[in-house]
Amino acid sequence: MERIKQIRPTDKKWAELSHDKWNSVAKPLGSLGSLEEMIEKIAAVQQTPDVKISKRIVVVMCADNGVTAEGVTQTDSEVTAVCAEAIGNGTSNINALADVYGAYVIAVDIGISRDVDCTSVSDRKIRYGTGNIAKGPAMSRNEAEKAICTGMDIVGELADSGNDIIITGEMGIGNTTTSAAVSSVILGIPPEAVTGRGAGLSDEGLLRKVKAVRQAIEINRPDVNDAVDIISKVGGLDIAAMTGLFLGGAVYGVPVVIDGVISAAAAVLAYKIAPDCKDYMLPSHVSDEPAGKLLLDMLGLRAPICAGMRLGEGTGGAMLLPLLDGALSVYNSSHRFDDIGIERYVEQN
Repeated sequence: MERIKQIRPTDKKWAELSHDKWNSVAKPLGSLGSLEEMIEKIAAVQQTPDVKISKRIVVVMCADNGVTAEGVTQTDSEVTAVCAEAIGNGTSNINALADVYGAYVIAVDIGISRDVDCTSVSDRKIRYGTGNIAKGPAMSRNEAEKAICTGMDIVGELADSGNDIIITGEMGIGNTTTSAAVSSVILGIPPEAVTGRGAGLSDEGLLRKVKAVRQAIEINRPDVNDAVDIISKVGGLDIAAMTGLFLGGAVYGVPVVIDGVISAAAAVLAYKIAPDCKDYMLPSHVSDEPAGKLLLDMLGLRAPICAGMRLGEGTGGAMLLPLLDGALSVYNSSHRFDDIGIERYVEQN
């Protein structure tokens, strides 16, 4: 965890140079909205106005959650391992999207409840699933820190391999329950306000889920001012590892994309640990889960996609890539005021 002390804000001079480059394009100023701001943000992370996101990777953190014992999901934990194997074998939903968008995908076993029969799944297992948060803590503080550090390690390895941008993803039955518990604590609002139907619960199932979240918070009493305590008591290993991805992006200078509500919860936890890491985060979409927008609002981030998505696996994050590609095609175009003899627009106060 010591390397967190290395995290610094990005140098905004690079964002300003990127902003100037945008203003040289023959179009109304700021007319690509938040996409222009994202390119400027990436420029500040990469320390160049010549933004590059050609080498892109989706990191899917896979882990099981003991809270499934409370009847908060339609399926059992075995599905986590099956889906992780599918991602590793290149046959899952995120692989289909990544193929279209030119991204590589890695599945990481950070805490699946059994060993995975797929050599393509990276084995970084901290433990075989978490405890049932409705009965006690999810994991020890040491295990939470190990998972966070593993996420940072992975970013370091990906940065050394020349990856330009990282998309966060997760796979874990029961993780909308753990993310709801985390969200309730960090947002300071009741469980029923942040708990959704996940993969499609009935009304009765939703009531059980809300009860489990409330019970988890009451029993474990997580410290709202201590992100690691929150993770260890009511979180999950996938959330912990994604928290590490966001922190690692700031340590190693790589932009990291927030996916849905579980990823956004991890992003806020990372922000609570090291506020400057927000400079390295890119929002993608507003999850259909109740806490989705609230978590992004807490970070002061505006997602360009609002399509009611809740698929997970990093799929929403991957869908940001074609938008960024489109923005970069305009950003790097030769259609510039100086080249075509049109007077530039002037920024108005």
